[in-house]
Amino acid sequence: MNTKQIIQKSIAYMEQHLEQPLTLTDIASYAGFSPHHFHRLFRREVGLNIADYLRRRRLALAGQLLLHTETPIIDISLHCHFESQESFTRAFKKMYGIPPGRYRKIFSLHAQSSIQAKGDVSMNQQASNPSALKGWFLSGSHPQDYEMGVDRTVVHQGSASGYLRALTPMDPGAFATMMQQFKADKYRGKRMRFSGFVKTDNVAEYCGLWMRIDNHAEDVLQFDNMHDRRITGSTNWNHYAIVLDVPEESATISIGVLLMGAGKVWVDSFRFEEVDLSVPTTHLDVHYELLDEPSNLSFEE
Repeated sequence: MNTKQIIQKSIAYMEQHLEQPLTLTDIASYAGFSPHHFHRLFRREVGLNIADYLRRRRLALAGQLLLHTETPIIDISLHCHFESQESFTRAFKKMYGIPPGRYRKIFSLHAQSSIQAKGDVSMNQQASNPSALKGWFLSGSHPQDYEMGVDRTVVHQGSASGYLRALTPMDPGAFATMMQQFKADKYRGKRMRFSGFVKTDNVAEYCGLWMRIDNHAEDVLQFDNMHDRRITGSTNWNHYAIVLDVPEESATISIGVLLMGAGKVWVDSFRFEEVDLSVPTTHLDVHYELLDEPSNLSFEE
């Protein structure tokens, strides 16, 4: 089992026990490592220590309880393993910018309105009026049959996640991607990691993060779409990453999440960061060997 698989195994364990007491020793033992070594691995891969990760996930859970239940704030704070309502309020305000009581008053009405609106709007209307996602655009083979938007109910961290879903039954091979492109100038000569958290529901064929680096002629220099480690079916939040080198001749970098076939995928907490050369790349070789001469011109072989 490699480092990425170990981290994913530990995150799955934390997600299953998020509402129960958890310690670094518990999680490290489940992963099969000493607490010190596991903490170092987790921080290197995810960018957070265990305590911060659990705090953020439990604050996200608290946010959903504030919006969608009438549970008293004191009970929510204890349920999410804060020592007191005061410590919970401080942590919540630091993450969301406002205290939990005000958050509930402001956004619970918005959440109810959104649910009502979804019930009143047909699927075709939703497809023609997808939620705007700043910096992201929809592409692929059948973008008209997919929808991307913001979800404030299914969240990994903070108050919202992005989603991509199929609106109709899909032909084999049909896909869409929620993506963005930017110049490679600042990243040439560096090893870059694109990572984030993904959750899926009934993904028929597969989904995954992807990253592509092109030169000025739009030739592919580096590429990975997780084709060799596909996410399928229904999965809980987990961490995935792509690591590619950015050659000196690079011109553009594209990143995104791919959904092939039917289903829905949520994404959250993306990061794009430089890593050192000790982190292995995930580049998929998209080149093929050229023959010395044409073959099978009569189609008889």
